[in-house]
Amino acid sequence: MSQALLHHKIYRHPEPRDWVVMVHGAGGSSNIWFRQLKAYRAQFNVLLLDLRGHGASKEIVKHLIEGQYNFRAVTKDVVQLLDHLKIQSAHFVGISLGTIVIRTLAELDPKRVKSMVLGGAVTRLNRFSQLLVKVGNALKNVVPYMWLYRLFAWIIMPKKAQAPSRLLFVREARRLCQKEFKRWFRLAAEVNPLMRYFKEKELAIPTLYIMGENDHMFLTPVKEMARQHHHANLAVIEDCGHVCNVEKAEDFNSLSLAFLNRHSQATDIRAAG
Repeated sequence: MSQALLHHKIYRHPEPRDWVVMVHGAGGSSNIWFRQLKAYRAQFNVLLLDLRGHGASKEIVKHLIEGQYNFRAVTKDVVQLLDHLKIQSAHFVGISLGTIVIRTLAELDPKRVKSMVLGGAVTRLNRFSQLLVKVGNALKNVVPYMWLYRLFAWIIMPKKAQAPSRLLFVREARRLCQKEFKRWFRLAAEVNPLMRYFKEKELAIPTLYIMGENDHMFLTPVKEMARQHHHANLAVIEDCGHVCNVEKAEDFNSLSLAFLNRHSQATDIRAAG
């Protein structure tokens, strides 16, 4: 039996334009891009997708083998969708743990990735976040998963100004079942060894990290990564936390679209015309 495709939505531009594929984070869905969609689809073909077990892709979990639940398998779901839609290459925009899916895809098939915009990027779990994961693993079978998710959302986004982002992610996470939450929670153990490898092996793909200056858990490791990689740039948005595409949507859109247009084949076509 063939594997079901991820749920997705396509927005085609009336003129020849590059594709932009948008990848949400753990516990979210393609709804997280509601403040980007209008601006992006005005300039590009846009593909929104729900990762396995998230949003409207919950049903495909029934077709999966338990032992294959890792970042590589999650990423192959995306590759399968691109193959089905005959999208040979695209720009990829991700938020939070979705940035790891994009970086994994670039590792699996670098020719497919024209550029990467990695918002609220997770490039390393610090000691505190590693401790949180251990505590969560110890409690995940006895504590309702939404309690854990609310706690983690508050720790990552503690400020009053970050409340809308917190509430958005908690609302989206309610669509996950507890079993699915546990599967994604286990993926956290892969983050450090995987990102250590990615840090040592840079790919020649234009990359823009967009981070909030108040993203206290993830900004410092991203600064280290950006300094070491020749093809990476870092933009830090003032007075902004982890979910920068929601908290400071206009800044995120301006920075990301300028970057995407610089690396867009469609831009070259329009200029030549």
